[in-house]
Amino acid sequence: MKLTSRQLEIIKIVKEGEPISGESIAKKLGLSRATLRSDLAILTMTGLLDARPKVGYFYTGQTVEPLLYEKLYKKTVKDIMLPPLLISQKMTVYDAVTNLFMYDVGSLYVKDEQEEFVGVLSRKDLLRAAISNPNTDKTPVAMIMTRMPNIITITSDQTILKAGDLLLQHSVDTLPVVSETASKTIIGKLTKTKLMEYFINAGNEIDRENY
Repeated sequence: MKLTSRQLEIIKIVKEGEPISGESIAKKLGLSRATLRSDLAILTMTGLLDARPKVGYFYTGQTVEPLLYEKLYKKTVKDIMLPPLLISQKMTVYDAVTNLFMYDVGSLYVKDEQEEFVGVLSRKDLLRAAISNPNTDKTPVAMIMTRMPNIITITSDQTILKAGDLLLQHSVDTLPVVSETASKTIIGKLTKTKLMEYFINAGNEIDRENY
């Protein structure tokens, strides 16, 4: 694996000051913590660094596992994305809540009459609406959904590492996967749960092969 110059500099800083927080690393590099998020994720997922909550980053001294590197960089969103649950923007909040629990999903994607992606409804959105609005059986979801362009999306050709970075950076639980040629066409979704499941399975697979 070939590390970038910034990743090599991060390793050097950690070696010299471990344990060290992400904020301290960013300060030494003159960058924001958010800018380093992807680099730190790569270095910890590949085993070069170890991160402990409320303590900081440590250098492990391990070599990079090539298989894990390949999975992180080569696996794309289309390899693990899930089918989306699309509803009409005219559907009532009451019916949307029913769909959410019937299909056991964390969010619903909303389409218009032209079948184009126009919004997202999370469990929190629906819970908030159900508590504050006594007329959920008459209120269309278009009234409470998060609308484009205020939705973070990704295309299926992007890496799962990029997807994970977006989920963390924007503190969202799901990423709508849109067509590379039509940004209003939904072709899938990627959730935090699915991404975590993938990385856990990948790690277990590597452990089985090594031991």
